[in-house]
Amino acid sequence: MNSELKHLLGIKGLGKEQVLALLDSADQFVDVNKRAVKKVPALRGKTIVNMFFEASTRTRMSFELAGKRLSADVINFGASSSSTSKGESLIDTALTIQSMSPDVVVMRHPASGACKLVADHLPETSVVNAGDGLHEHPTQALLDALCIRRKLGTLENLSVSFVGDALRSRVVRSNIYLLKLFGCRVRLVAPPTLAVTEFEGMGAEVFPDMKRGIEGADVVVSLRMKHEYQKDIYIPSLEEYSRLYCITEDRLRDYAPDCMVLAPGPIIRGTEIASDVADGPRSHIEEQVELGVAVRMAVLFLLATGADNKGRDSSSESGIKELVANEQ
Repeated sequence: MNSELKHLLGIKGLGKEQVLALLDSADQFVDVNKRAVKKVPALRGKTIVNMFFEASTRTRMSFELAGKRLSADVINFGASSSSTSKGESLIDTALTIQSMSPDVVVMRHPASGACKLVADHLPETSVVNAGDGLHEHPTQALLDALCIRRKLGTLENLSVSFVGDALRSRVVRSNIYLLKLFGCRVRLVAPPTLAVTEFEGMGAEVFPDMKRGIEGADVVVSLRMKHEYQKDIYIPSLEEYSRLYCITEDRLRDYAPDCMVLAPGPIIRGTEIASDVADGPRSHIEEQVELGVAVRMAVLFLLATGADNKGRDSSSESGIKELVANEQ
């Protein structure tokens, strides 16, 4: 992405001003989702196709809601309802979609790099990465950042700790890229098998114990322990993991008393995070879901309209303000 936002395939490669422009644009859409009529005509006549080849609740529903609240025509399909289930290649499926002239394709896929592959074959269509393999999940990092900024007033020089299965988390990868743009200290807390040296090369610190990993953190993020991967024996058992790494109020009170808590979801209560934390005043988990719709509205709007995204003073921000104000 240069001056114009053509695709959103990852946070890596974006500049600080580009991230701020996306967050500022998302801020303009937050109030739309609280109105009696949650709709603006911003993308009337545009078509958005959601291609999800992995299970998803929050991301898929929020992209669908985002498109519809922008008045776009939204088409949803998954792997089981596409011709890939009959043996058609991903590229051929993408080219078929291209022939129908969509404006934006939102895609989740289990293979790292799949979204980039599709984007390379769709010159007339913008592609949004909604999570690909162990690569990135850029809109999740953006909504996390928006939630943090709205609560703490800044993204600059914060201490953010991620607890859990970092190894298989594309959320962590996108968040590291984003948070390092703002000079944040990023710590990963997990058993050694789930937080490898790859992350140190990205600028994160890796800790095997909770005290050193979350002490003094401004933000603590709970990562999902993926039950479907337990056959890989990265940990002795989920019970053992919970004993050492579950985010409890006692641990937060002792090590990070002033922190806010986030989780990309789904959360597994009692394994990754205790209910008194998930449901308590530190938790902003539900707010993340709410802000996710606004972030995805901003991304779809900027992609589908080709709005300039060079910096915070771009015309896209004032254009969104005018659009939203006129529909109140």
